[in-house]
Amino acid sequence: MRPLTSAGKKARLLRTYVGGYPMWLAWQVTYRCNFRCGFCGYWNSPEGKLPEQTVEQFVYGSEQLARAGSMLISLAGGEPLLREDLPAIVRAVARWHLPFVTTNGYLMTADLARELYEAGLWGVSISLDYADPAQHDRRRGVKGAHARAVEALDHLARARKWKWQRLNVMAVLMHDNLDDLDELARLAHEHNAYFMIQPYCALKTGDRRFTCTEPDISEKLLAFRARHPNVLSNPYFLSKFGVALNGGVGGCRAGRAFFNIDSVGNVAICVENRYDPVGNLYRDEVMDLFHRMRQASRVNRCRCCWYNCRGEVESLYQPYGLFRSLPTYLFDRGRAPEKSPVW
Repeated sequence: MRPLTSAGKKARLLRTYVGGYPMWLAWQVTYRCNFRCGFCGYWNSPEGKLPEQTVEQFVYGSEQLARAGSMLISLAGGEPLLREDLPAIVRAVARWHLPFVTTNGYLMTADLARELYEAGLWGVSISLDYADPAQHDRRRGVKGAHARAVEALDHLARARKWKWQRLNVMAVLMHDNLDDLDELARLAHEHNAYFMIQPYCALKTGDRRFTCTEPDISEKLLAFRARHPNVLSNPYFLSKFGVALNGGVGGCRAGRAFFNIDSVGNVAICVENRYDPVGNLYRDEVMDLFHRMRQASRVNRCRCCWYNCRGEVESLYQPYGLFRSLPTYLFDRGRAPEKSPVW
């Protein structure tokens, strides 16, 4: 069978949504990381020492998951670019689904950017948390992290092959970088890229020092979004930040709207439940896995996170959130709006 077109995948994504299957999958390609971020402990995860899935397993797993329809698949980690075979993994997933990558950008080159887009990458997010290079480097634990992230944006902005391929800047919102967001959104705009916000969560390290405690945070983020046409974060998602930081958002749809596959193929309702999997993609029948996730979701009362993989996806199950996000999913416009932001 020939690979599906972008329109074909989006039609199948609608089938996934209507059929009640998860739309969003975080598929961990590795837990290894070349950074030592103080607000994330994944780089020290024991899974980083385990054998990782092969390209052949991604081919098989992608086809099995496609029985439910097409999905938005985050090829995550760790640092995905540590996998030298990442373009082959993207090609395997892109046959059926809409793959994207979140990376610190340090290992990105012009050739790799071109290979990833030619393999069918739907989108890529570059992590940039601070406008000040020295501050970003300190938080990420690597000298030159900011400069290499900006260089990665340059490579990716030039390498896009099809109009549906998108480029994002992703900032982790912490206690001291709210005032940096305007300059970061401007940097994204200069590269014809979208801008998105990821809230820090103490689930990663058990350390709340980096959690944003700014009062009226939702109002400030919505005002920030109104100033910048290239901000992609769903307004419903942003409107819940205050609740998320003060007791948590209830009604988590982990296992129904989104789920996680770890670096050895274990399937869990979310990445933070990876030590309590419902099964394994390569040993269990995929429809049984979906059924088990629905069962696990029924007893899930977690209110601990408001990650993008939860909040952005759950926005699509709210009428207003769906209305605001649907155009970005349905139409092949990977480039950010050309209209100049209001400074």
